[in-house]
Amino acid sequence: MKAALYRYRQSPRKVRLVANLVAGKRVAEALKQLEFLPKRAALPLAKLIKSAVANAVNNLKMSADHLIVKNLTVDKDVVLKRFRPRARGSASRINKRTSQVRVILAEQVTNKK
Repeated sequence: MKAALYRYRQSPRKVRLVANLVAGKRVAEALKQLEFLPKRAALPLAKLIKSAVANAVNNLKMSADHLIVKNLTVDKDVVLKRFRPRARGSASRINKRTSQVRVILAEQVTNKK
């Protein structure tokens, strides 16, 4: 199941630090880790994963206990360009970067022998 977050107002470089931490883990473990992570991107990523879990449970009738974070990609989105006054009547550009985050959940395959 998929979920996406567009135009998140934080640089993709900073969001990727958090995303790489939870990619490939079980959903419960990823949410627990994001709960105690002191980064600003942890809360929106936790909400995004919860949204994807809700999509999987309600739409595809999957069990939330067997879901893993299969793929978590962070790409750049639009860049807001602002200007700051500088010395002698000039100006310098400030880039306010935004991120685009996509999460894909998959059911964990268990081998019973």
